[in-house]
Formats: sequence, structure tokens, C-alpha cells
Amino acid sequence: MPDLSPEALAGLADNIKRWALELGFQQCGITDCDLEAERAHYEAWLTQHFHGEMSYLSNHMDKRFDAAQLVPGAQRIICVRMDYLPPDTRPLEVLDSDGKAYVSRYTLGRDYHKLIRKRLSQLGDRINAETGERVFRAFVDSAPVLERPLAEKAGIGWRGKHTLVLNREAGSLFFLGELFIDLPLPVDPPTDEEHCGKCTACIDVCPTQAFPQPHLLDARRCISYLTIELKGAIPVELRPLMGNRIFGCDDCQLICPWNRFAKITAEADFHPRRKLDRADLLTLFSWSEETFLEKTAGSAIRRTGHEGWLRNIAVALGNSRGGEAVENALKEKLQHPSELVREHCQWALDNLSRGQQATLPIQQHPRRRKIQF
Repeated sequence: MPDLSPEALAGLADNIKRWALELGFQQCGITDCDLEAERAHYEAWLTQHFHGEMSYLSNHMDKRFDAAQLVPGAQRIICVRMDYLPPDTRPLEVLDSDGKAYVSRYTLGRDYHKLIRKRLSQLGDRINAETGERVFRAFVDSAPVLERPLAEKAGIGWRGKHTLVLNREAGSLFFLGELFIDLPLPVDPPTDEEHCGKCTACIDVCPTQAFPQPHLLDARRCISYLTIELKGAIPVELRPLMGNRIFGCDDCQLICPWNRFAKITAEADFHPRRKLDRADLLTLFSWSEETFLEKTAGSAIRRTGHEGWLRNIAVALGNSRGGEAVENALKEKLQHPSELVREHCQWALDNLSRGQQATLPIQQHPRRRKIQF
């Protein structure tokens, strides 16, 4: 029988954190399974329908607040973070180039879900080698797991006014993952306070004003939701505010003062693939479904699907300066079998004919000159 005395468990917790760093994580914290304190805020958020069409967020409510119900026997949750900022992607230059496509920095490389889940499973195997067979299960942005409150409770960081987890040494440009395990490990103290002060840069800079108040996101207005999760038509009034963002949006992170401490990722798998960090809109718009599937193999971009991909790019082209090549590409797609694609292409052509090109908040924000990546 393994030694489960308090002293042995404390030593094991120290080893787990060391093993996590050896596996490429930048931080590791341990917490219990109780998130009941989150219930009132979360249920109020759902009541306001801020989750949009993401109906899965209202499923398995009890499991969200008592993680032991999700993994029977679980006593602790090991929380980790991994930096993802790729080198030299120059996000502001891309946002300023209306002929370029802006893809959120987190998804330029390999799908993070698989990589982090594999590393967490390796961490679980290492614990098993030390303690004998234990029940463990790894999660990465999956199942009814409230990963941000768990990360905060485990001391990884605090939740900023943009609802993302912030860390004083790393900003917010990192992935989170969790390993549920049936060991009564000592828990780490939670982050005891936020360090945002009076700053509201993330709220002010949001192109679509998706934050009704600090710490509250209306996903229905968030560009990440509109370009990834939403399967139907993008609300007409929000289209001009999207600029050239075709998959996700980073504005609230780019403007955050804490991200001056963001670290370049050590993972080559998170480096840009297919030159998506500075690709031309027209090139991406020309991809057939077969090409889309080939070039997004192993990428989180597949989540939007080819139809959503064309929809998003049509909006970006409609927000561009236009020109003959752009108009011809949009007119060609008016023959596309998808009504969704045709409708967004027609909107784009109409918007170009009106000569409307919005100036978005991040282009004018006084903190812009301080952004270092």
C-alpha cells in the first residue's frame, strides 16, 4: 500500500508540480472539487441567455459545481497552464491590413486539446507509477468543467474583467487543463485578489461591446462566438464591427497591460501552420471544402466548418477596401449551394457598394503603442 500520510502527500504534490513542468506546463496548482460558490453567478448568466446557442453550457449543472460527480472518486483537481503565444506573428499589422485574415493566435498551430490532454495523461501515468493504480481523467476545454474558476481556485491566476484568467508573470495567453484524481492531495491557496485595478481597456476595446459590465460576457456579441460557435447568420448589425477577424478575436488580450509579460511558447506545435498568421483573405476564400479539410487537419479551425469559414471571410471581404478581385470573388460565391454563404456574400457586396469601412477601437486605443507582440 502506498504511503498516504500527510507528509507523503505533501511530497507527492511537490513532485507532481515538478513533473508538470518537465512535461512542458508552465504552472501547476491543486484544488478540491467544490465550485458551489460559482453557481449563482453562472445560473444568472444563463438566465440572461448570454450563452447564445451554446446549449451544452446548461447541461449537467450539478457536475459543474461538484466535480466529484463527473469523475466518481475524484478528490482533487490538478490544474495546469501552458503558454501558446507564437513568435513574430505581428497581430496589429494583420489587423491593420484589410486584405489579410486575422486568425486568433491560439489557433494558428496544432489543436491544443490533443497535445495538452496527452501531456496530462502522461502526468497521470507518472503519478500512478509512484502511487499504484489511481482513478484519473484529463480534461481540456471539454465536458462540464468550469476550468477558469478551477484555475483561479488552484492559484493559477485571477479572472480579469474580460473573464479570462490572468497571471502576473504570464498575462492571459495560455491554455488551461485539468487532471481529476482520487488522491487527497494538499490544496493550494486560491488567488486572493485581482490585479486589474481601475483599468477597463479590455472592455473599452471590444469591437462589438460584448461586455455589459466587468466580469460579464455576452457571448452573443463576442466575435469568437460569432465566427466559431454560431452556426447560422451573423447578426447584420455586428458584421461591420468584425473587421478582418475570421476565426476568433484577441483584442481584449492584445490591449491588456498584463500581457506585456506573456511568454513565447516553447511548443513548436503552436507555431503558425499554413502561414495563417498573415494569410490573404482571397486565398483562403478560394479554398474548396476538400482543400479546407486538408489544410486544417489537426487544427481547431475545423470547428467552424467550411460553410462557416466562407461566411466569416465574406464578412471580412465586405469590410475591406474592395476592388475588382474582391468583388469578383464574392460574385462567384453567389452561386454557392449554401444559402448562408450566398447571403453573406451579397451583404459584403452591398457593404462595399456603400463604401462603409469601420474604424475599430483597437486602432485608436491610447494603449496600442505599448503592445509589444
